[in-house]
Amino acid sequence: MAQFAYHVKSSSGRQLKGKISAMDKATAVEELRKRGLIVMSLQEERNTILQMDLYIGNPVKMQHFIIYCRQFATLIRAGVTILDATGILAQQTESKPLKKALTEVHSSLLKGNAFSTAAAEHKRIFPSMFTNMIRAGEESGDIEGTLERLAVFFEKAHTTREKIKSALTYPMVVGFLAIAAVVYLLKSVVPQFVDMFESMDAELPAITKMVMALSDSLSEQWYIWLFGLLALVAGFFILKRTSHGAYMIDYFLLKIPIFGKLSQKGVIAQMARTLSSLYASAVPMLQSLTIVEEIVDNKVISKYIRQSADSLRQGNPLSDPLKKAWVFPPLVTQMIAIGEETGSLDLMLAKVADFYEMDVENTVDRLKSLIEPLLLVFLAGVVGVIVASIMLPMFSMYEQMS
Repeated sequence: MAQFAYHVKSSSGRQLKGKISAMDKATAVEELRKRGLIVMSLQEERNTILQMDLYIGNPVKMQHFIIYCRQFATLIRAGVTILDATGILAQQTESKPLKKALTEVHSSLLKGNAFSTAAAEHKRIFPSMFTNMIRAGEESGDIEGTLERLAVFFEKAHTTREKIKSALTYPMVVGFLAIAAVVYLLKSVVPQFVDMFESMDAELPAITKMVMALSDSLSEQWYIWLFGLLALVAGFFILKRTSHGAYMIDYFLLKIPIFGKLSQKGVIAQMARTLSSLYASAVPMLQSLTIVEEIVDNKVISKYIRQSADSLRQGNPLSDPLKKAWVFPPLVTQMIAIGEETGSLDLMLAKVADFYEMDVENTVDRLKSLIEPLLLVFLAGVVGVIVASIMLPMFSMYEQMS
């Protein structure tokens, strides 16, 4: 909703000033006239920098966008026009960025523009896949089916992404707690025994010397450790911002034992689901591949998709370059080849997506049951080394005293 400052005259001749929220200027004027007021001036208020909502990355939560697609499809199925459906959804969505974008799309529709054209002006809100599928749906007259496919796509993609995030979050949290516990022991507990060991001038085990040296380093040279950590984090983000660096990081992630396979399956599911949805909506294949290349979450797989598009331009089958790519298992390339031969590529890709989405879910469930005891053993081992470095010299001193 836009905010308008008005200057009006009542039926009694009294002049009034105030503010009104409306989708556009014409709607605001109509609303004031319904109140029996004569509009003398009406100006849209522009937000200052302090009033603006600031967002980093995609401003609309995936849950809100999925609900929007579902509700949009329901309204169209019920016979509501795109114009009225957009106005209704602009009023009831909980997402402020989506509400603002839909309000502007509604105004654009009133001017006679197509929905896909109006939505394409808000690239941060409506992804290229959404606008391209909507455009294809407008041309084929199947907006309802297109919106259903979009809702299914975003739901599946969101579920798969959340599954992978949940599998990665637990070890990261436990790892952070392990590091925090080790730092606490080295800075607070170990130093209390250092003076005692040094005063006795006894020969210390190698493990004790190592832990004492690490404790001294953390206590006296903490700024070097902090600088090193910050440099490592900054270097990672700088490297990821370069095309070659992002490719190297994604390549490394795919090669990590266990988690690399999980990431690979998630990206393949994302690629297959996206390509299936676009192809089923009659978006041209080359355009679909360009969209898929942009949205997949791994630069290595994006590279092979780009090679597939180049091969397709030369008249070769889509599956040929993928067969030579190590990131795509034979199941994927064989299903795509069958789809090309039988003319049911969207169906084959959907089956590939279903298979890998289920595989990701099962893998995550297995990892959760496996990772927990492994991490606990690791944490116990790290703490045990520190405790042993303290206890071994004490046992030696006790034996000497005996």
